[in-house]
Amino acid sequence: MSHENRIDRRFAELKEQGKTAFVAYVCAGDPDMDRSLEILFALERAGTDILELGIPFSDPMADGIVNQMAAHRALEAGATTKKVLDMIREFRKTSETPIVVYTYMNPAYAYGYSEFHKDAAEAGVDGVLLLDLPPDEEGRNPELTEGGELKHIRLIAPTTPEERIPSLASSGQGFIYYVSREGVTGAQQSLAEGITENVAEIKEHASVPVVVGFGISTPEQAAEVARSADGVVVGSAIVRQVEEHGSSDDVADHVEAFVKPLVDGTKSV
Repeated sequence: MSHENRIDRRFAELKEQGKTAFVAYVCAGDPDMDRSLEILFALERAGTDILELGIPFSDPMADGIVNQMAAHRALEAGATTKKVLDMIREFRKTSETPIVVYTYMNPAYAYGYSEFHKDAAEAGVDGVLLLDLPPDEEGRNPELTEGGELKHIRLIAPTTPEERIPSLASSGQGFIYYVSREGVTGAQQSLAEGITENVAEIKEHASVPVVVGFGISTPEQAAEVARSADGVVVGSAIVRQVEEHGSSDDVADHVEAFVKPLVDGTKSV
């Protein structure tokens, strides 16, 4: 990995261009390792700025049914943390698109916490989002701060107490992920209320960009969020395309065609 983190570099480039980042989530290994790699390249062709790659886990408690089933399909197809890192190494042979791995403590700890961070960075990962690692717990355990070169992405939610927002936002690395609604991941018919106001409050304290995810599924929704956020995350809506077309050889083409209008919507503001 180059000295400058790819996440920082991408946001700096987008800021110069006056553009908002489009972040795409997919589950690694869904529908299988080979086509999962093809999907990463398809997302890049569609204009994705940052790839958020889920490491399949048997108990993804922050995920809705669409992403739960994606993890199940990936595990059934033989995906492992090691295979995911190998896939990222293959992707890195020709791509510099930033990658954040989205995972839970169990897979990272089972792999070996410091070893996971070291191997992920060497494979070409730029950041890690540990869904069930509370920041307070991280501060009490020195071993949990051994992130090495990886940026530890912070989550802030509508349920985050107002008095905690300044410390969470100011300690963020890479970007702050604002979870726009309560509950689990999943596409929604409408956006949650208060996104603009909540993002503005976080930005008052954050030294890194603020991206918004959970529930965004259409180009119109992406454009609306892009008016106030530094980045827009779409996950379940993309994963559903993998679910619907996963049995075909051209699943990556379907994903690319679906994501391109979402990217265009994000960049239209």
